[in-house]
Amino acid sequence: MSTGTTPVRLLDQDAAAELTTAAHTLLTSHDGDPTHPGLLAQVPAVAASLSEPIRHACRPVDTADGLFVLRGLHVDDEAIGPTPGHWSTAGHAGAVYDVVLLLLSTVMGTPIAWEGQQDGRFVHNIVPSPGHEVEQTGASSSVLLSPHTEDAFHPGRAHLLVLGCMRNPDHVATTAAGIRNTKLSGTDVELLSRPVLPILPDDAYEEAQAYQGDPPAVPTLWESEEGLTLRFDPAYTPLDRAPDDHRAAYARLEDELARVSVAVSLRPGEVLVVDNDLVVHGRVPFKARYDGTDRWLKRSSVRTKGRRTRPPAEESEHGYGQAAVEAHA
Repeated sequence: MSTGTTPVRLLDQDAAAELTTAAHTLLTSHDGDPTHPGLLAQVPAVAASLSEPIRHACRPVDTADGLFVLRGLHVDDEAIGPTPGHWSTAGHAGAVYDVVLLLLSTVMGTPIAWEGQQDGRFVHNIVPSPGHEVEQTGASSSVLLSPHTEDAFHPGRAHLLVLGCMRNPDHVATTAAGIRNTKLSGTDVELLSRPVLPILPDDAYEEAQAYQGDPPAVPTLWESEEGLTLRFDPAYTPLDRAPDDHRAAYARLEDELARVSVAVSLRPGEVLVVDNDLVVHGRVPFKARYDGTDRWLKRSSVRTKGRRTRPPAEESEHGYGQAAVEAHA
């Protein structure tokens, strides 16, 4: 794994202040509740009024790395309070940053929420939680969170993943690997472009895991008009069902993604934007203390209209009964 340079975009002091002030204004107008329907309804208009420096910083990912870090925002460590012990106890902690992420996400596209995850919130709190240390979800800590496409099981998954850092005193790294930085043979690309195996719902989606429909086989790779894209989640892919040649090609893909993987240790206020069609992300293991000082990220998911980075066959998938809700539908 490399700790090489990750593309960085800077918000100057004026742009950062403009964004934070807009978020504060929205919050104070809606009882400090970042989930208030009235606030969500006003986000598009406020996002549309933001200045060109903010809009420029939120332009589409434009390198083969498939990601960038947005820098320049400030997090008040005392004001946000202790790191919650579970997403369900976070309440409105750090609410202004929920709105900041919503505004940034709306400039980039359309935020989505999942009915079956974190009570349908558009911004999730990602914190280590007791009893979940070894799961392959954002609540884990003591195990490597395997590189994966966010919500890979679902055809309506986000095009962009936005991770805002509230606290990270132990410099826990997010890992990221871009498919367009790998070197794969034409044979492996062809093998992995065949729909051989399903990707099953992860442990964050209990209702989806109980879905009775047949799991659809999906391709791991797809050669889109923009270039190679991927849909990848080995922890929830039943590789033992695949032919030997497919398993071998999948293993070579895993090795290549590991070779080009970078480690991004976010600092408070930094926002990592990941193209979910180009990049798999994960997290290194760490020891959670559960004392209110642990790593704390906020996460939003974004769809961008008009992208042709996925096979048309995805449109017929059942999505294991899960529905994604668009913020501005």
